[in-house]
Amino acid sequence: MNKVRGTDKEKTSIIFTGDIGFDKYMSGKWEDDKLLSQPLLDFLHSGDHLCINVEGAVIDAADDGKRGVFFHSMNPNATRVFNKMGADIWSIGNNHTMDAGVEGVVSTYEYAAENGAQVFGAGLNEEQASAPIYLENAGGIGIFGVSYMAECIPATKTDAGIFRWDDMEYIQKRIDEIKARCRWCVIVAHGGEEFAPMPNPYTRDRYLAYLDMGADVVVAHHPHVPENYEITKDGKMIFYSLGNFIFDTDYQRVHRYTDTGVVLKLIFTQETVDFTAVGTIINRETQRIDLCSLPDIFTNIDGEEYKLLSPLSAKAFLLSDMKKMVYLEPKRFSNADQSVWDGYFYSTEPDGYFKGAHMDLSLIVPLAKEESKKTWKNSKLDKVKEYLLKQIND
Repeated sequence: MNKVRGTDKEKTSIIFTGDIGFDKYMSGKWEDDKLLSQPLLDFLHSGDHLCINVEGAVIDAADDGKRGVFFHSMNPNATRVFNKMGADIWSIGNNHTMDAGVEGVVSTYEYAAENGAQVFGAGLNEEQASAPIYLENAGGIGIFGVSYMAECIPATKTDAGIFRWDDMEYIQKRIDEIKARCRWCVIVAHGGEEFAPMPNPYTRDRYLAYLDMGADVVVAHHPHVPENYEITKDGKMIFYSLGNFIFDTDYQRVHRYTDTGVVLKLIFTQETVDFTAVGTIINRETQRIDLCSLPDIFTNIDGEEYKLLSPLSAKAFLLSDMKKMVYLEPKRFSNADQSVWDGYFYSTEPDGYFKGAHMDLSLIVPLAKEESKKTWKNSKLDKVKEYLLKQIND
């Protein structure tokens, strides 16, 4: 798609997608002219810019035999779909960026340049990985990406990788640089736990901290399911997870809601930021993506509602994680007794563990137990409660 970008200096819109991966069930789907329905394409084309989450290096690479179901890279032919969508911005900071090594990062940058796209979130060193991209419209917009620890490989002064989400001093530096020349600062975050219907408390706290540091909007992905959003009293916004867009694996299919996502459009003027969004669904019979109604979880959940609902969400996440471990390690976890599960919950070595920041089940288990108090019944968000209960009762 050829499009003149950003012709209106007073107003601009940026569309964001969730996770995109062209392997597993999506392998070869770049050849399917009907992969994305026309109504969906129409929405993608309605923005001035389109920012996609490229989940894995754009390179013709094979699994090294070590990552198995967790290895993700993208055949360069997938850029045909990116171009048809009109994607001019690639977010490449994620836990699969380095699956194909340094060569994958180099290759991704080369293909982005070849296809006229700007890139952020990962690079050959921390300077490149943390570097913002800038849009001149609406008083100026600066965007950069951060990724969670510990499954993501962090860039250093000399080594390739992602810009880590816990380097708060460096993140503050980038925010300050953006705000010195731009009206708006957007952080794209790849973080939070997989299959969690709402952010766990430490993830929410981190994203709120970014807003306190000067960012205006946080747009996140990685959980592979849609989550809620939150609008603060001063009008700043966090979109906790956009879910899957073009991404489908056996590992995903074990879990509810992994076939749904949200495509988000942020609309900026020099004074305001607003948004609209559409729901998407992966038809697992045809492996095509179409519009659908927005998921019920995609609603504004403020601090008071979050306090009521977070135990219910934590229970839903914990049950999903148990289901995940049965899938990954059936000999260990199928029909496991409570002592086996307690050994896993309170270990400091679960997959992706990072104390107080990611997969810290020693914090999530007590929160999930609070569900039994049933204070979530006091929430006014009936559709959200029903959505969470469906995941629990799966």
